[in-house]
Amino acid sequence: MADKSSKGTSRSAKYYQDNPEAKAKKANYDKKANAKPKAKEYRRELIAENRKRGTNGNGDGKDVSHKKGGGTTLESKKTNRARQGSGGKAKKK
Repeated sequence: MADKSSKGTSRSAKYYQDNPEAKAKKANYDKKANAKPKAKEYRRELIAENRKRGTNGNGDGKDVSHKKGGGTTLESKKTNRARQGSGGKAKKK
């Protein structure tokens, strides 16, 4: 098992390391949520846009991100994935 005091491990990751039942429950929930047609369409749209912009798989560290107005833009994966819904870090795009 990984060292729990390692830098960069989030509180939730530590929680799921210590609670395998909760980890299994979350994995099951995520599996169902990601299998929904709306989620698949969302991912399909982003992958298509990534390919169109030539940034898919080239190691540039960029993601296609949805803007508030409905369009898409390129931004770093770190910034894009740190923004997690209404409770996440709101940053203008």
